[in-house]
Amino acid sequence: MRVPSFARAAVFALPLLSISLPALADIKIGVGVPLSGRLAAVGTQLRRGADQAVADINAKGGVLGQKLVVDAVDDGGEPTQSVAAANRLVTDRVAMVMGHMTTGTTMPAAQVYADEGVIVITPSSTSPELTAQGWDTLFRTCGRDDQQGQVIGAYLAEHYKGGKIAVVDDQTTYGKGLADAVRATLKAKGVPVALNGTLTAGEKDFSSMVTRLKSADVDAVFYGGLYPEAGLLVRQSRTAGLKAAFLAGDTLASDEFWTTAGAMGEGVMMAYNADVRQSPAAKEALDSFRKNGGEPNIFSLYSYAAVQVWAQAAAKAGSTDPKKVAAVLHSGQEFTTAVGPVSYDAKGDRKQNDYVIYAWHNGAYAPLAKQ
Repeated sequence: MRVPSFARAAVFALPLLSISLPALADIKIGVGVPLSGRLAAVGTQLRRGADQAVADINAKGGVLGQKLVVDAVDDGGEPTQSVAAANRLVTDRVAMVMGHMTTGTTMPAAQVYADEGVIVITPSSTSPELTAQGWDTLFRTCGRDDQQGQVIGAYLAEHYKGGKIAVVDDQTTYGKGLADAVRATLKAKGVPVALNGTLTAGEKDFSSMVTRLKSADVDAVFYGGLYPEAGLLVRQSRTAGLKAAFLAGDTLASDEFWTTAGAMGEGVMMAYNADVRQSPAAKEALDSFRKNGGEPNIFSLYSYAAVQVWAQAAAKAGSTDPKKVAAVLHSGQEFTTAVGPVSYDAKGDRKQNDYVIYAWHNGAYAPLAKQ
């Protein structure tokens, strides 16, 4: 029997009705931070920021119609582990990486990402050496050591010009780099350093350094290093009767510093970006954090911003292709984030610089002017 043409068309069309197009694959967002070891407290906060940013972006439809998923790897806060973490994330074909925490871990990992063409945005690695490498794929949402070093050095020069100032570092890329920036600023302002010293990251007994500080009768101590050793140095110095003022860098913006130093951390100062938690730009993100686990550490907002920057750049590029996204990031345009407007110079550094001096008081820190 001859089948009418319209019927044949219907018959041939029937199988097509059962064919569905494959769903778009999720976009993997890599997270490389210390989730174990002595820096895990801040690393966990950084991951929390990325997790919340992904959740909030997905709630608004994701990026280019695709959902984001977090692929987190523990780098232990160690350079060798960060390389392994970077290789793992590259193998997992992540679209970008939020990480790593310190300059010492970001530097070797960033080389892996550069070689593989993967964008990495660090929320907390501040060494100028990072962006001096010429990697087109490296960016940050934080500032630089030379910027905060100038603020710290200027504060010391103004308030302790006639006294004895000690500058101590932990010999890490971050700690020494920041201490050298402070030393350079003091020198430029004609203020001598009465004592230069070094510690070793990871050690716990700083009695010999405390003895040197006491013998020199210093009035102020700047410590370039991470919060675990900073807390111990302050505690041991105060226990030994040293009354000198203590200052450090942005690493002290961690509750773990106060946990270690306790009440002896009272009055300890640090440089950090202006408190974005007081800014209207952070309100939406803060509301999300508070609904899902309570008040975030300030580091969480900078990792949140890292994911926001990439997501907005990908949307503007109309692609997750790293070269296209990097071109948008390098274009100089502003991105709206939880830490305020973010735009980049040719090196991948933020154009915005708003470091101020904070002081710890009764378990919390606040800008000095508001104490």
